[in-house]
Amino acid sequence: MKVLLVGGGGREHALGWKLNQSPLVSEIISAPGNPGLADLGRCVPVDAEDIAALLALAEKESSDLVVVGPEVPLTAGLVDQLGERGIAAFGPSARAAQLEGSKAFTKAFCDRHNIPTAAYRAVQTIDEAEVFLKTLDAPFVLKADGLAAGKGVVIAETLDEAIRAASAMLDGQFGSASQTLVIEEFMHGVEASFFALSDGETVMPLIAAQDHKRAYDGDKGPNTGGMGAFSPVPHMDEAMTQRVMDEIITPTITGMRDEGMVFCGVLFAGLMIDADGPRLIEFNVRFGDPECQVLMMRLHSDLLPLLMGCATGGLGDIPLPVWDDRGCAAVVMAAKGYPGAYGKALPIALPANVQDGSHVQVFHAGTMRNKAGQLVSSGGRVLSITALSSQPKDAADLAYRKIDQIKFPDGFYRTDIGVKL
Repeated sequence: MKVLLVGGGGREHALGWKLNQSPLVSEIISAPGNPGLADLGRCVPVDAEDIAALLALAEKESSDLVVVGPEVPLTAGLVDQLGERGIAAFGPSARAAQLEGSKAFTKAFCDRHNIPTAAYRAVQTIDEAEVFLKTLDAPFVLKADGLAAGKGVVIAETLDEAIRAASAMLDGQFGSASQTLVIEEFMHGVEASFFALSDGETVMPLIAAQDHKRAYDGDKGPNTGGMGAFSPVPHMDEAMTQRVMDEIITPTITGMRDEGMVFCGVLFAGLMIDADGPRLIEFNVRFGDPECQVLMMRLHSDLLPLLMGCATGGLGDIPLPVWDDRGCAAVVMAAKGYPGAYGKALPIALPANVQDGSHVQVFHAGTMRNKAGQLVSSGGRVLSITALSSQPKDAADLAYRKIDQIKFPDGFYRTDIGVKL
């Protein structure tokens, strides 16, 4: 089968790396891809948000399956338009992708279907924001309603700070994404990222990981797209996994179907877990990054049938996936300044022996090759060094040892991934 993989980040490299192991896959074409994906197949310089060009490419290549990695083309309706052309695609429709594309939509959906989540208010003026903020205790959580590349969340420690943040967001800090603002109560507990697949009828649990969103050690600094992850997550045992499926995942898939928005693809639930059980922080409608890296490293089963099952309605005929019992950790190397302003075209020296594919894999995210063929940076998050070992903490230690071999003087990384274990 010929697979067209849309995207060029660490998540897409991880998906391509796993798909490349499938005996069912004859060719992987990535748009736009990255140097890591270029080692697995052809990369075509088509932007992941250029819907018309992606449709033309899928048709030209007679793609058997299009795997859509990022959220923007999903919310823009790429899967819908591929379906109209008779091309199988992994990912939800634009209407179903509202679960990620609009936090206000998701909160109202949770209200309708009794899905546990934080108390909230969606506001569009600073006056509305102030009124609701004064009903909450510090700290305060403010979220841009729309897509903001994982950076549209502010946690304010004081009321004055929250009001200033609300004003900035409503004034366009995140562009049109924050024209509507969702303000939430702060939830206490331990976090987890849980993933499940669905073809609209069958719901298949995957596994959980834990992300590290803040830029710096000790969970300090601004939110990022993710600075590291590990799996398995100790507090996501079999009983808690069943509760998440029963109380959050299955009601969501059923509710979306009943409301005429059949959900096909991967549903990623960001969770907060306390003594009373799990509550939903937010939904994403694609694999997380860097969570995808640790999931793909731990997955023993063939990925292609799982994705095709979601795309074509045959997920119920596919056995549950088999997972590596070992721990896995991913550490992100980012360009200095990220998630703010950062330099590009910064040189990277990646020794050939830094990875072996079975215990350590370096997934490319923000990388490219310059005219001289040298590996350089092209984005904020540059590499994900991902390792397997007996326990997640041991895997993180292995990843850090490998990082010491990589020369990227203009980069930085957190040194405490998995430390809380």
